[in-house]
Parts: sequence; C-alpha cells; structure tokens
Amino acid sequence: MGLETYSLRINNTPVKGLRMRIKINRDRCTGCRLCLQICTIDHFCEINPKKAALRIEAKFPDPGKYRPFVCTQCSKCAEVCPEDAIHQNEIGAYIVDKEKCTNCGECVTACPVGVVFQHPSLDHVIICDFCMMCTKVCNTGAIVKWEKIPDVKAKEA
Repeated sequence: MGLETYSLRINNTPVKGLRMRIKINRDRCTGCRLCLQICTIDHFCEINPKKAALRIEAKFPDPGKYRPFVCTQCSKCAEVCPEDAIHQNEIGAYIVDKEKCTNCGECVTACPVGVVFQHPSLDHVIICDFCMMCTKVCNTGAIVKWEKIPDVKAKEA
C-alpha cells in the first residue's frame, strides 16, 4: 500500500503544491462496485467492501442510478480529531496515524460526505489515502484521477 508520488514539471521545473484528487462523474456510475473491491484488496488484502474508503449509494426507486462518494479533502476530520491522528501528506491526502488513532469516531460524525468509516475488526478509522486504485479499475469513467495545480486550472489526468 504505497502512495504514488507525482513529479509534474512545466518547462522542466517541478511544480510545487500539486494535489491529487479523485473526480466523480455520477452519471457514469453503473454500481458495479469494483472500486470498493480494489480498495480493500489494496489496503487489507481481502475483498470486504465494508472496509473500503469510499461508498456507492443506490438511488432507488430509480433503477440503475448510483452515486459514488469519495473524500473531498475538506479537513473536517483532522479538525475534530482529539488525538491529532489525522494529518495531510505531501500529495494532499488526509492520512490516519494508526498508532495515535483511538477510533473514537469524532471524524466519522464530522465528515460531511460520509466517507470516514469504522470497522469492528480495526482499531483505527478508514479514510481514503488517494492510492488511486479505484480510478484504475473504473471502466466507465465515473471515478477518475484529477490533478489540482496551484494557480493553474485543474485537469483530468
């Protein structure tokens, strides 16, 4: 489970402040849930969608309508963490320090998108670390990698 590092260069000069994001194209989601499976395979070496760091909401009674949700990097989880166990890494993802996290759930409640999770088999919360595996397996384009560059319009990768 390693974080990808991105070395973007413009005119052979490294761009500081590059932030990777995941963009959601909700109309393209078919509800296949491959994203949930690859997330748990990559992070826990098992297929257990309840441990995934994103969620898919079925929009019933509309058949075939699904809405994926991923972390928006709003920082609410880090702001409310009483143990200071959530910090932003070099690519802009909020990461859980598993040694500091007490699994109190404050961040779960604070997340406006509902994508911070607890699982009974874990002693820490689950938050997307932007490994980008979900973007690699999404064959409909519902979940794509997005580069946010300071002072430059964001573009799909």
